[in-house]
Amino acid sequence: MVSKELLLKLFPDWENDLYEEVIAHAELRSASAGSILLKKGQNIKSAMLVVEGTIKLYQEDEEGSEFFMYHLTPGEACAVTLVCNYHLEQSQVLAKAVTDISYLAIPLEFMDKWLQKYKSWHYFVIRTYRSRYEELLNTINEIAFKNMDERLEFYIKRQVEHSGKTVKLTHQEIANDYNVSIF
Repeated sequence: MVSKELLLKLFPDWENDLYEEVIAHAELRSASAGSILLKKGQNIKSAMLVVEGTIKLYQEDEEGSEFFMYHLTPGEACAVTLVCNYHLEQSQVLAKAVTDISYLAIPLEFMDKWLQKYKSWHYFVIRTYRSRYEELLNTINEIAFKNMDERLEFYIKRQVEHSGKTVKLTHQEIANDYNVSIF
């Protein structure tokens, strides 16, 4: 169970009743670094809000090649999971835990109810989508208009933002994130 104090720290703009509903209905889950949290084609059953750790989201093609899109960190939500309805929509992304993580899994049945009932939830969902949209625009800009050295600089700066001054990645991991060959 998640504490109200932690929710207040991570999501300070929510209404008091929303905190109570999240405590009552969300399940606190954990996963170790490297775990797959969401696969392309998997039915989405709950919204995912990060409590601790870092998640990477990827686009994946039919052959299993991956392209890194963006990170999710504490206080952020997986936008793909926020607006699914009861029809168990399928994921179009792959989500992997970069570090050991914990996250809130909120049943989809509450998404529409909370959008209508809580203005703060409505704004949280909109901010989440806007943030993800801006990150995707940045990624598209890097791919379409930058040379590889500029793309690499952008990538490393983004990694530093999410993991601190020391970035522990191999050349192959970077190549995998950009879906390129290192040879």
